[in-house]
Amino acid sequence: MRRIFLMTWMLVLFLPPTFVFGQNVGPQEIITKFAQKESEFRNLWEKYTYTQKVEFQVLGRSGAVKERRMMEIEVYFTTEGKRQTRVLYDRGELRSLQVTKEDIGDAVGLQPFVLTTEQLPEYDIKYEGEERVDELDTYVFEVEPKKIDKKKRYFQGRLWVDKVDFQIVMTRGKAVPDLGSNKFPAFETVREQIDGVYWFPTWTKADDVLDFGRGNQHHVRMFITYENFKKFEVGTSIKYGKVEGEPEPKQEEKKPE
Repeated sequence: MRRIFLMTWMLVLFLPPTFVFGQNVGPQEIITKFAQKESEFRNLWEKYTYTQKVEFQVLGRSGAVKERRMMEIEVYFTTEGKRQTRVLYDRGELRSLQVTKEDIGDAVGLQPFVLTTEQLPEYDIKYEGEERVDELDTYVFEVEPKKIDKKKRYFQGRLWVDKVDFQIVMTRGKAVPDLGSNKFPAFETVREQIDGVYWFPTWTKADDVLDFGRGNQHHVRMFITYENFKKFEVGTSIKYGKVEGEPEPKQEEKKPE
């Protein structure tokens, strides 16, 4: 099955403790801080509901969109506190490539990209300097897995860490390794501060040419937006949308007084 998109995947980093930069803050201390923040954010993220709009495109040689598929996915909780996902709508069709159930699972389960303290030993990291992103001063790191287990997915690319909050605010790269005919485009994910403390992913985009060999190439685009963030409270059931084609709930007939 060919895969046409990649969501941001979990990253883990390591930096030699000999390099020091910016206000006498050591690199290992920077890593420890933002990895700890990511662990906290992961636990918080699992308590939130949201809707996710995903659009896949295949482009022709002229750059015009020739195939398009659009989906909206909802993450919600039942009254028992169980986290669920469902597709609210699925429109359009891709004929050149296939979107598999694993792709959809990645969109929900492997997004957002999360770096946690427990995963640090799996990655190498190289400090690339400082960069201003919009109005944020950030540290920039290049990361790659130390070794690759074909049964696992890894991130390879760059990430930007806010110098004040020590949180990841942007990632740019791709998942590795490619798996036969399953190809993954380069992507970029941007976060915004949603609850006043943590930086939540708000959109992901990809625009890349996937090469399947023997001249078989496909120009693909992907757009993902995250909306309607709401923290789940015990004893409530949070649902946002109505599944396309789902019958309307029956209304109780009012009896005359």
